[in-house]
Amino acid sequence: MAGTLYLCATPIGNLGDMTPRVVETLNQVDVIAAEDTRNSIKLLNHFEIHTPMTSYHEYNKVEKAKQLVEQMLAGQDIALITDAGTPAISDPGEVLVAMCLESGVHVTSLPGPAACITALTLSGLSTRRFCFEGFLPSEKKEKQRILTELQKETRTMILYEAPHHLIRTLEELHEVLGERRITLCRELTKRFETVFPTTLENALEFYKTEEPRGEYVLVLEGKSFEEKRQEEISSWENMSIEEHMAVYENQGIDHKEAMKKVAKDRGVGKREIYSYLHGGE
Repeated sequence: MAGTLYLCATPIGNLGDMTPRVVETLNQVDVIAAEDTRNSIKLLNHFEIHTPMTSYHEYNKVEKAKQLVEQMLAGQDIALITDAGTPAISDPGEVLVAMCLESGVHVTSLPGPAACITALTLSGLSTRRFCFEGFLPSEKKEKQRILTELQKETRTMILYEAPHHLIRTLEELHEVLGERRITLCRELTKRFETVFPTTLENALEFYKTEEPRGEYVLVLEGKSFEEKRQEEISSWENMSIEEHMAVYENQGIDHKEAMKKVAKDRGVGKREIYSYLHGGE
C-alpha cells in the first residue's frame, strides 16, 4: 500500500503558531523533506522531533521528487516542509504534489501559517477578491508581460519581494500601474512585525532614506471598476461603430446582440445604433 505526502505548514516567525497536528505528523512520518535542512533542524530541535530529514529544494525539485514518489509508492509516509509557511505556495513543493497525483500517491494538507494570507488580512485593502502573484519573474520580458496584465487587475494583488529588489519593484509597479494604495508587510508574527499602509509614491519616498530589511509581502489595491469602465469608454470612443460591432461579431456574437452591447458600451439606445448601421430603415 502506498504512503501519503503530508504538506505541513510551519511558522512564518512565531513558533507558537506551530499546530499540534503538524508536530504529531512530523514525529510519525518516515521522512521529512525540507527546503533547507540547516534551517529546519532548528525547528525540529525546538519541538523535539527526531524524524530523519532529506533536502528538497528548487535545484533538485524534479529528480528528488521522483525519488520521493518512489519511496511513497513503496509504502513510506513523507512530510514536506518549507523554510516558513505553507509548502507549495511560491515553492518547489508544487512539483512534488503534481508528481504524487499523477502517480496515484495520496496527498493531504495540514493547514497553518501563510505569509500571503496573513498580510492580506492586515492590509486594510479589500479581501473579497484577490490574486496571488508571488515573486515577479527576473527575466525582463516576462516581468513586463506580468506587469501589463496586473495593470488591468481589479482584484487586490499580493506579491513577495526580497529587500535588495524592493525599491526597483516599487518603481516598476508605480511606472506601470500609476498611483495605487499599497500595504508593505515584513517580519510577520515576529517581535518587530511591521505593517505599513501607504501609496506607491509615498513608499518610494520613504525608502529613499530607509533601507529595506527582511522579506516583504506587498498587498496592492486593484484598479477600480469605475476607472476600468472609463478606460473602456475612452477606447470605444476612438473606434467607429463598425469597428466596435466587429469586436463583438468576431467573438461569434450575432448581429442583434452585438448592437445591444455596442449601445450599452456607448451609453446610447439600441435604436440609435441600428439607425446608424442601417441608414434609418
